[in-house]
Amino acid sequence: MTFRGWPSEALEFYDGLVADNSKTYWTAHQPFYEEQVRGPMAELLAELEPEFGPGKIFRPYRDVRFSRDKTPYKNHLGGWLSFGGYVQLSGDGLAAGCGMYQMSPEQLERYRRVVADPRTGPDLVALIAEIERAGVTVHGHGSLKTAPRGIPKDHPRVELLRHKGLTTWQEWPPAAWLGTAAAKDRIVTLFRTSRPLRQWFDKHVG
Repeated sequence: MTFRGWPSEALEFYDGLVADNSKTYWTAHQPFYEEQVRGPMAELLAELEPEFGPGKIFRPYRDVRFSRDKTPYKNHLGGWLSFGGYVQLSGDGLAAGCGMYQMSPEQLERYRRVVADPRTGPDLVALIAEIERAGVTVHGHGSLKTAPRGIPKDHPRVELLRHKGLTTWQEWPPAAWLGTAAAKDRIVTLFRTSRPLRQWFDKHVG
């Protein structure tokens, strides 16, 4: 099948799920979800695979075991690609990002070592600046409130060193193009703009 975008009803499905996050609502709308929400995501990931690697669609069910929020279903659909890209559809529209959302302890140690080094750290600063000049925001995740242990608080890259994850991110509110193949074009542009960040992680963090 060819990816042709999502119908506006796909976003309305998530608006309804936010209002009534229940098994009754989910069961009544599950055939629509499979065909008009999950189906286009599967088509999109299949078309992105030759350039960005195999994809995976995340389960719609929330893990509520350790959460105070016991609503059973996610209010968005997420898809992941092996090169580090992520696509998300919700009632708010389409969003995508790329990078490393959460580094393992070993990866984080390597990340901090490279970023702290005066010979290699400025390269990441320049790379981020170039991506943001293209209109894509770079976000830190799991950030510490202060400098990591062993890092001076006045280190020139202390803001980057506080992060435990780093990704690009872009959001697009609902619009007519979301129901066309142009949605794929926006994702591709975002991923290509983000590629230098992912390549930096592959080289320095693993």
